[in-house]
Amino acid sequence: MIPTSPVASDRHVDLSGARRVWAVGALFGEADLLCDLHDAIATRFEPGDRIVYLGNMLGGGDVRATLTELMRFRALVMAQPPLYLPEDIVCLRGAQEEMWHKLLQIHFAPKPKDLLAWMLQRGVGAVLAAYGGDANQGFAAADEGMVALTRWTARLKSAVLGTPGHQMWFNQIRRFAHTGKGGVLFVNTGVEPSRALHDQRDAFWWGSQGFERVGTEGIEGFTKVVRGYDPAGRGVTETDRTLCIDSGCGRGGALSAACLSPDGRLIDWVEVAPSDSVVPIRAAR
Repeated sequence: MIPTSPVASDRHVDLSGARRVWAVGALFGEADLLCDLHDAIATRFEPGDRIVYLGNMLGGGDVRATLTELMRFRALVMAQPPLYLPEDIVCLRGAQEEMWHKLLQIHFAPKPKDLLAWMLQRGVGAVLAAYGGDANQGFAAADEGMVALTRWTARLKSAVLGTPGHQMWFNQIRRFAHTGKGGVLFVNTGVEPSRALHDQRDAFWWGSQGFERVGTEGIEGFTKVVRGYDPAGRGVTETDRTLCIDSGCGRGGALSAACLSPDGRLIDWVEVAPSDSVVPIRAAR
């Protein structure tokens, strides 16, 4: 059933009090595009609006610059009237954030070298480099054993702690957000319709096939399910029950954001191309 726990929990955020919600697609570390998108949103932002970043904020681009920009815009929004709270600006966990979380625990993995290689193939190297990590040192530590690998991950954790605001940001990442019964469910990549929201496990960032079934099956009474990343790279797609906000950012494409009413109606859309031009491609005020 739809969570009725406090507005913010360690897993989700309830945005049922929002007037509108801006949902931002996967960033993959494209800090320059994010800056331009924020500029575009700022001109459209209205009192009572909320923001949800739909995961995969980290990745192949400039990780530190991306987090700096996310924190800058968060502070700007919180300074606007009416009073905004930290949970009004939501960052969801995507595959990139999940891999980094697992990498910091890799000393517990039964086959750490295989896991590290798998994650490097999927983009975790950019985050590793951002905190002074070296994959070759990780492989060497894995060869030495758990003690050496623990020391390696401890240095990475210290680097995060030593960067102002970064550990707090990682601690505030949530699995999903929603606008209440009959409203919108916001996820990273997918959701499994046959499971309750509290039992999705890793379906939010790996379950893209489940998202396809939402179009026919629905999930827990939500009017719309919105995601920020399509692993198949099919671009922006919309059905009666789903919306994918993925214009190819991080793969040479644009970065997009949709403004939605709490019941899932598309109100506005902005798209920032790699050429730094802002192109509003939809509007329905």
